[in-house]
Amino acid sequence: MRYTIHIISLIVALVGAQPVDDASLIGDLFPTEKSDDFMKNYVEVTTPKGQSYGALEKCGEGSSEGVNICVPYHLCDGVTKTVIEDGSTNGFGLIDIRFGGECEHYLDVCCGLNKKDDMKNPNVTPEPSVDPLKPTSTSTTTTARPVTSSTTMQPTPRPSSIKCGIRNPNGIDFKITGNKDNEAEYGELPWMIAVLRTNYQPSKNESLALCGGSLIAPNVVLTGAHCVANLQLDEYKVRAGEWDTQTEKERLPHQERAVIQAIIHEKYAPNVLYNNIALLILDKPFNQADNIGTICLPSQNENIDSRKCLASGWGKNVFGLHGSYQVILKKIELPMVSFQQCQSALQTTRLGKRFNLHSSFTCAGGEQGKDTCTGDGGSPLLCPDSTNRGRYVQSGIVSWGIGCGEENIPGVYANVAKFRNWIDDKLSRLNINSNYYTI
Repeated sequence: MRYTIHIISLIVALVGAQPVDDASLIGDLFPTEKSDDFMKNYVEVTTPKGQSYGALEKCGEGSSEGVNICVPYHLCDGVTKTVIEDGSTNGFGLIDIRFGGECEHYLDVCCGLNKKDDMKNPNVTPEPSVDPLKPTSTSTTTTARPVTSSTTMQPTPRPSSIKCGIRNPNGIDFKITGNKDNEAEYGELPWMIAVLRTNYQPSKNESLALCGGSLIAPNVVLTGAHCVANLQLDEYKVRAGEWDTQTEKERLPHQERAVIQAIIHEKYAPNVLYNNIALLILDKPFNQADNIGTICLPSQNENIDSRKCLASGWGKNVFGLHGSYQVILKKIELPMVSFQQCQSALQTTRLGKRFNLHSSFTCAGGEQGKDTCTGDGGSPLLCPDSTNRGRYVQSGIVSWGIGCGEENIPGVYANVAKFRNWIDDKLSRLNINSNYYTI
C-alpha cells in the first residue's frame, strides 16, 4: 500500500502540439468525481487500528463507574489526572490515533472525577480567549480509540512575536503515535487552509472541499487561480486551524472567514495553468491561536533547492476512483527537481518530446508513491529556510501532474518565487503589510 497524501492532481492531456479546445482540456485537467462532504463523508485512510480483547473494562464502567469518565483530553489535568471544566490544560502527552483503548474517541481520555464538581457537561469545550491580528500599513514586530501514555512530549515553543513559517514538528497539546500513514501532528502546519464551498448541495454531486491554500497574512490566503477563477465570491469560504475533519474535540476550534476579494494573476491561462496564482482577501483577520499562523514567502526569483520539502493536504491517497480522501491532515516529504530535469521527465510521458515547461512552474517529487493528488490543488509546497531549518518557506502551489506518485515523474507547482513582487504589489495597494510573510 502506498502512503501518499494528495491535493488536486491535474491530469494534463496536452499532447505534443496537437490542437485541442479549452473545454475538453479543462475536462481532462479536472476530474469530475467528487467527495460528498468535507466534514462527514471523508474516508479514514490509515492503517486499521488494533482490536481489543473484549474483556477490558471501558472507562467509567465496572470498578471505575463513578470514579472515572471519558472527557476531551484538554479537560483532564495532566498532573492530577482529574477532570477540569475550564480547558486550562493543553494535555501534553501521547495520543494513539489507531490502537483501541478505554474511550470511544481517540481524543478522549479516561480521567478521574473531581468530587467537588458536579460534571454536568464535561464534554463542552470552552471558547479560547484570542485577540485578532490586525494587519495595517505600518511596521509591525516581527475515528479510532485512544491510548494515552504518561510519557510527556513538549510541543515546539511558539515565538512571542508574530513570525512566519514556524512549524510545530511535535504538534501542540499532544503528540500522536500510531501515525503510519503520514498524518501531520495537530497544529504542526498552522498555515494550512481549506477552501470550501459555501452553498454545498450534495444532491448535485458537489464536493464541499474545493482546494487547499496557505495563510500568508491574517486576512490573506494564497492559493491556485484554478481553484476560484470560475466562482463568485459568495460561493466559497476559507477555513484555518483544521486537522481532523471528522471531529471538533480539539482544544482549539477551526475558524472560518468569508472572501471579499479574489486577486487572480492577470496572465493566468486556464487552459494550460500558466501563472496559476491567486490571493484571497478575507472579510476579517483570523484570530491569533496556536493552531493558526502564517507561512513565509521566498524573495523574488529565489532558487530553492532542497530534498526535504513538504506537501500537505486532505486530498486522495491514490489517483482515480479507488482513491480515498483523507480525514486527518497528511504530509509528505518531497525533493525539489530542477527545471530542466523536470521538463525532460515530463517529455517521456504522453505530453511528448515537444512539450515545453512554462517558466511560471517549478517541480518536486518523482518518487514512487509520494506525491500530491486529487483534492490538493492550491495547497502549499514548503521547504526549510536555508538560514534557519526550523522555519519554512513556501516554494510552490500545487497545480498539476501526470497521475499521482509516478516514479521519475515530478509533480508540477506554480513557482511562488516568480510571483513575490506581484504579491507585494497587490497587497501594498490594500495596505497589507508584507512583514507577515517576510523572513
